[in-house]
Amino acid sequence: MVRVRFAPSPTGYLHIGGVRTALFNWLWARKTGGSFVLRIEDTDRERSTPENEQVILRDLAWLGLRWDEGPERGGAHGPYRQTERLEIYRRFADELIARRAAYRCYCTREDLDRARAELKRRDPKAEFRYPGTCRDRPDAPDRPYVVRLRAPSAGEVVYRDLVFGEIRTPNSAQQDVVLLRSDGVPLYNFGCVVDDLTMGITLVARGRDHMINTPLQVLLYAALDREPPQLAHLPMMLARDGQKLSKRHGAVSVGEYRQAGILPGALLNYLARFGWSCGDEELFSLEELTRKFDWSGCGKADGKFDPTKLAAIGFEHLMRPELCSDEEYAERLLPYLAERGLEAVERALVRRSLAAIRQRARNLREAADWLDFLFREPPAMDEKAKSKFLLSGRAEHLPAFHELVQGLDDFSEPALEAAVTGWLARSGLEIKDVAQAARVALTGRSVSPGLYQVMALLGKERTLARLAHGLKLAGA
Repeated sequence: MVRVRFAPSPTGYLHIGGVRTALFNWLWARKTGGSFVLRIEDTDRERSTPENEQVILRDLAWLGLRWDEGPERGGAHGPYRQTERLEIYRRFADELIARRAAYRCYCTREDLDRARAELKRRDPKAEFRYPGTCRDRPDAPDRPYVVRLRAPSAGEVVYRDLVFGEIRTPNSAQQDVVLLRSDGVPLYNFGCVVDDLTMGITLVARGRDHMINTPLQVLLYAALDREPPQLAHLPMMLARDGQKLSKRHGAVSVGEYRQAGILPGALLNYLARFGWSCGDEELFSLEELTRKFDWSGCGKADGKFDPTKLAAIGFEHLMRPELCSDEEYAERLLPYLAERGLEAVERALVRRSLAAIRQRARNLREAADWLDFLFREPPAMDEKAKSKFLLSGRAEHLPAFHELVQGLDDFSEPALEAAVTGWLARSGLEIKDVAQAARVALTGRSVSPGLYQVMALLGKERTLARLAHGLKLAGA
């Protein structure tokens, strides 16, 4: 059975690069009927916080990337926070020591500083490598110690990557790195291997920046006489200047895109196409991604994050009911309306209004702005639009328009258009003679969905009330 994992560190926000990694793992688990495990790597005690962990959990849930095992869900391979697994790491460290694949090192910080200073004195350009001082020292477990890997110096590590193919690294590049600190907290590579082993992970997919860690991890699997999982390293997500994407380049956290009104499906669609392709297809629902995803579609080349393309994909998802149903659109729009003080809105009316904005609103925040007029009585009046169109010279036909509307019984869009068109023809007028004054009276602004759409959504009673209010403002 396929078992994959996502292992974020709760030291800050959930980065969209991490989401791409989580997504590929999640897609593979869902496609194969496997399990998606969420593990929290919280051993950076100074920066890891419960609040940051909650942000990660919230953002993954918002994206729809539900985990099968992990915090808040439990599972047979817990605990799922590294700080709750220290006894497990100690047990594996003892196993490595018993196998003579690792040893206890009693060197103090002062010992290492002296060794570094001596190396620098002899060769200022040399890179310090732990000289193996404690490799053959007798054990003294009562003294403070760290656990170090007894790294091989001959041979090479060979592994096959699902994206990059066969990778070879000479063991001469390794050194006796620390696996376990004196306080029992594992270093990244050791904790990662132990967790993946004990959680039964069968495939590890992560950014290619982790390829520097992989040879050491493969050595640890060999030292424990275990088979490593399959490996897949993904191309990097870079900024436009070619640097690693960070906050100085703009929005990089999931929370920022949620606040901006991007649909989670649109964000996942964009991230899926970052390093993976399926012919020339660009737009996918999450269900389609699950069906079509395969590691053979992953490329090796790094890419540059393009917020303009993300915005365009976001717009496409909002425009297409097959990518965002009316029900989902309305449900996701409600919080943005609530931010504007519009909390007690009629959900059925929200759904009916979507046809008026699907081709206009580029994100949910814009959609809430477009529809503000529909749920606020009276509508918020744009003073510039009011002073331009609700004055006697520009609203002279508004009384007759109001009178026409009073006599209408059918308030569907086609009936409204037919009635107004006939009235204009009989009166020798054009739509421009009345449309803007009516629009401002009905919506409070000079730009809105179509006039007949607005009237149909408001209904006869509210349309008449707003037109009457507009007449008062115009002094008509």
